[in-house]
Amino acid sequence: MSLLQLANLHKSYKLAGKPLPVLNGISLCFGQSGFAAILGPSGCGKTTMLNVIGGLDRYDSGELAIRGVPTKKYKDADWDAYRNRCIGFVFQSYNLISHQTVLANVEIGMTLSGVSVTQRRKRAREALEAVGLSDQARKKPTQLSGGQMQRVAIARALVNNPDIILADEPTGALDSATSRQVLDILKEVSKTRLVIMVTHNSELAEDYADRIIRMLDGVVVSDKMNKPYTHQQPIPQKNSVSEKIKRTSMSLWAATALSFKNLLTKKGRTIITAIAGSIGIIGVALVLAVGAGMGEFITGSMRGTMSGFPLTVSAGTQRVDFNEMHNTIHEEGMFGQRGRYPEYPENDTLIRYDRTKNTRRHENIFIEEYLQYIVDMEAELPGDVTTVGYTRGVALNMLARGGEKAVYYETASQGGGMMANMMNDTYWQEMPDNESFILSLYDILGEGRLPAAYDEIAIVVDSRNRMDEAFCLKLGIPAGENYTPADFVGKTLMGYVPNDLYYTENQAGLFEPAGADKLDALFENPHAITLRVTAVLRQKPDAQVSYLNAGIIYTTKFSEKAMDSAHKSAIAAAQSEKDFDVLTGLPFSEAEDDTAKKKALLATGADTTPTAIAIYPMSFDSKDRIRDYLDDYNNIREQDDRVVYNDYAEVIMGGFKTLINGITIVLAGFAAISLVVSSIMIGIITYVSVLERTREIGILRAVGARKRDIGRVFNAETLIIGMAAGVIGIATSLLIIMLGNPLLERLSQIERLARLQPLTAIILIAGSMILTLIAGLIPARVAARKHPVEALRSE
Repeated sequence: MSLLQLANLHKSYKLAGKPLPVLNGISLCFGQSGFAAILGPSGCGKTTMLNVIGGLDRYDSGELAIRGVPTKKYKDADWDAYRNRCIGFVFQSYNLISHQTVLANVEIGMTLSGVSVTQRRKRAREALEAVGLSDQARKKPTQLSGGQMQRVAIARALVNNPDIILADEPTGALDSATSRQVLDILKEVSKTRLVIMVTHNSELAEDYADRIIRMLDGVVVSDKMNKPYTHQQPIPQKNSVSEKIKRTSMSLWAATALSFKNLLTKKGRTIITAIAGSIGIIGVALVLAVGAGMGEFITGSMRGTMSGFPLTVSAGTQRVDFNEMHNTIHEEGMFGQRGRYPEYPENDTLIRYDRTKNTRRHENIFIEEYLQYIVDMEAELPGDVTTVGYTRGVALNMLARGGEKAVYYETASQGGGMMANMMNDTYWQEMPDNESFILSLYDILGEGRLPAAYDEIAIVVDSRNRMDEAFCLKLGIPAGENYTPADFVGKTLMGYVPNDLYYTENQAGLFEPAGADKLDALFENPHAITLRVTAVLRQKPDAQVSYLNAGIIYTTKFSEKAMDSAHKSAIAAAQSEKDFDVLTGLPFSEAEDDTAKKKALLATGADTTPTAIAIYPMSFDSKDRIRDYLDDYNNIREQDDRVVYNDYAEVIMGGFKTLINGITIVLAGFAAISLVVSSIMIGIITYVSVLERTREIGILRAVGARKRDIGRVFNAETLIIGMAAGVIGIATSLLIIMLGNPLLERLSQIERLARLQPLTAIILIAGSMILTLIAGLIPARVAARKHPVEALRSE
């Protein structure tokens, strides 16, 4: 059976928009071995026919069959595989890749056919030994003579065990002696496979070819057998051409190695390009490093300052944002309508909706089970809870005597906490049992100490040492503009009068408060609790937030003592039994349900259920464990039975983090502009590389590389440059940070202000590679689309 058949092949090119016929009905048949020479004047179609046979060019009509299998329906991938498996090219100009070694040039075809590295090396060395160049394997092509380079090309053509060797003017650039050496090799090869040679040298053709084909104007004018030649048995081939012609594929590693070796031949340009690309990386890395360092500093400072801020739980109606509250169920159907209305709708329909449904009113109810759960928390989380403070709704009968006479000091209720007291002007707040937390936020002016006993209080002034006029009037402090801490420390400014002293029951069973004329006597009553000032506090200059409001702070021990006194009072007992308000005599209407009575019971001390709970953690890590503990209670309950809580320290810190992150992103965005510019520059340089390596593209296509393989080679080149730019940028940034941090510390008093996180460095290197890859996609696509014949002709 014939190996190769050409049947009525036609091929033409476009010239000035008109077809120019080159092959005009070529019909030839070739056996499985032999040496055929094609002769004819320039322009007669010899090389075009060779390119068509080799799959470098496509015929217009007719048929080309290999082992009886027609190729008319071949796709690009099939032609690539055909060139790799069936064809070996030997060119007049050698077409070796200059930046690869002799051994690598011989191996190149096998990198596309899936041969292992070990087998590639073995077969390449054997091929070089067969052409007498085993000692030249490590040299570059430019270190060889013309004859040696042509023998390397023959070794490359043979190494993949092709069916056909196509030689296009293989001796055109050689002297006569070297030409005969090359033809001796081809003659030997033709004993086991088909060799088709195009040449102008009829003398050499007569001496070596056993078949001579002459062409003129695109047709075969003669086809004769030359002197008889005894052929050896051809190399056995697989019966099924479909089995033999397996599609080619260049691995990413092979493409990367090819690109890397090319870049090494242009070390200066590669290094300068990588340095230019690294400038953007350096800018972004430094901005992110400073942002990360500043964030760490502020977070660390605030964590230390705010670690004692409590988690607060308030009874009653809460307004819960279902998108933000971490311990509520985020269900659209339960909480709101936001998900029903997309942003920026394309239609003009106007919608009426209830904005209050984006949040939900949730009722926190302190049942005994929950209160016990809070009590058990300290045992469940040993070392995590500093203290638990309770606020109750009892009204306190507070008197103040800043001057000569006692005056009634109106307070809303006992207790409070940071957020509760921000909403009123009672200047009356409970101090948490966490001395280190308070002292981390506040300085003691003059002499003094924090209140500790139930009968001790402290005054809090603002950052300008000011006391509000309304506060001074409530205390009855004599008129004046300037005072010193000594004017207050050690003085008894306030007192608590128990319910049984302050209220008198009349004949109608109602309770009447004491009049103004009895306040001095009540203040002096031995059963009253007088409160002595132990310190004047002012917020520290470096404190991030204010926890205590200006006014009076008192201890939890006072809260407990006052609550116990109120609970045992006659008014509390009476209110528990009556269906009307024992102070006003007004009945509790059905419309008010239990709300009014509940308030009356809380105010008189009859109901000791807390109205708020403040849980003070030992540290921020403790805070997380406390939150998990509170969430565990909610997770096993229906939504309405849950108890939501607030963590104001987290809210405040989140605001600072958002601000810092926003500034960092904006600055990094400006710095990234240079990164984009450098990526575009790399894309331009890659395009220049495509122009420089056009011949190499043709060589790769000739040995069977697909279009996507060519694109992969140049994509690998941009990835290497991008990675080099990223590594140089990160290394330079680390050096700048290492040298700059001591200077920044002297200027800002912040240790390690710039901190480049390992993950950030990895992301920046990856980002540099991605940007350069994107920038190189267009040049890589241009390279992949180059026609192999035109690429091989380029200089």
